[in-house]
Amino acid sequence: MTAPPAREMIAAMPANDLPLAGVRVVEFCHVIMGPTCGLILGDLGADVIKVEPAPNGDNTRRMVGSGAGFFATYNRNKRSLALDMKTPEGMEIAKKLIASADVLTENFRPGAMDALGLGYEELKKSHERLVYCSLKGFLSGPYDKRAALDEVVQMMAGLAYMTGPLGQPLRAGASVNDVMGGMFAAIGILAALRERDSTGKGQLVQSALYENCAFLVGQHMMQYVVTGTPAAPMPQRLQAAWGIYNVFDCADGQLFLAVVTETQWKIFCDEFGFAHLLADERLKTNAMRANNRDVFLPYVREQFAQWKRDDLEAKVAAAGLPYAPIAKPHELFDDPHLNESGGLLPVTLPDGTETVTPALPIELAGRRLGTRLNPPKISEHGREILEELGYGADASSDLIARGIVAEMK
Repeated sequence: MTAPPAREMIAAMPANDLPLAGVRVVEFCHVIMGPTCGLILGDLGADVIKVEPAPNGDNTRRMVGSGAGFFATYNRNKRSLALDMKTPEGMEIAKKLIASADVLTENFRPGAMDALGLGYEELKKSHERLVYCSLKGFLSGPYDKRAALDEVVQMMAGLAYMTGPLGQPLRAGASVNDVMGGMFAAIGILAALRERDSTGKGQLVQSALYENCAFLVGQHMMQYVVTGTPAAPMPQRLQAAWGIYNVFDCADGQLFLAVVTETQWKIFCDEFGFAHLLADERLKTNAMRANNRDVFLPYVREQFAQWKRDDLEAKVAAAGLPYAPIAKPHELFDDPHLNESGGLLPVTLPDGTETVTPALPIELAGRRLGTRLNPPKISEHGREILEELGYGADASSDLIARGIVAEMK
């Protein structure tokens, strides 16, 4: 497919029209969790300055395999400054930048920012309005010094157990905790900024992978409380909450179909000529259907196996029943809804590739939040940020020549 030119969207989305216009965020983050937080704030209009190590920038830029798309996905609407913070001059620039900021985000190992003299307790002495957000593996408690990854917490919190077959724990197919951890960090930051409006003071905000994953599996914890039976892994689940809630094999593909209300059950039976199912006393209510799936589900599967997928999809769509074809992620580039609704944003990647990427899944007063800045090249905005901090052209050139600030590349 051919993506629309990225620069058109940039020109159409002035930052001053967005909710976080005027808020400056300094991001000391890498990989997914921290950058997701910055992405959300940047899409909402904040000036997000991504501080990367000089000379080669964020290591995420060079990840391969399943990590190859991380930088391109989570770093739009940010400016880049690549800085050598091991030098006194580089640290001075970092501190000036932080002094100009409303928010600082970081997702390094516990204690790393403190060792640099950039921990919250130190910075708040001279910048009490700063909202400081640490994105970690664990919140305060016995585990808070442990290293964590999305996979680690999925194993610890039971999400991998729920996803894979019994005895074969399997991580979810996307970085769900990293992304949601960044979302909760952004929510915490927004709350802290709102509170600062009243108190005049910032605060430390923390978001963590493990607690995020515990939140995700909370429904299964409560299922145990309500039923007294531990939740079974999804592939082993014998009883869904609804009678029809399955992927069905068709003659030439697969389709997911759900029937979750009494009204939908009647529509379903009427549309497919299943009058005998509608009349069956064992299937009168949803709870009865969920408990008696063996009575009717094999028959429904047998019937649907004779349908072509497109014909079955057209029929359930016309009936207004919940359904979904089984898609692969790369097929979403051609999804008509995402393309026509503004759900895919044009971006130009640092290597010049023009493509599209998913927008934030929200609308504000009917507006979708768009692309103002493409994922930046290394230190792409170094000179302009130095100028904003009071460095003249000669001083900036000297800092770049000495490698304290990386030249754009």
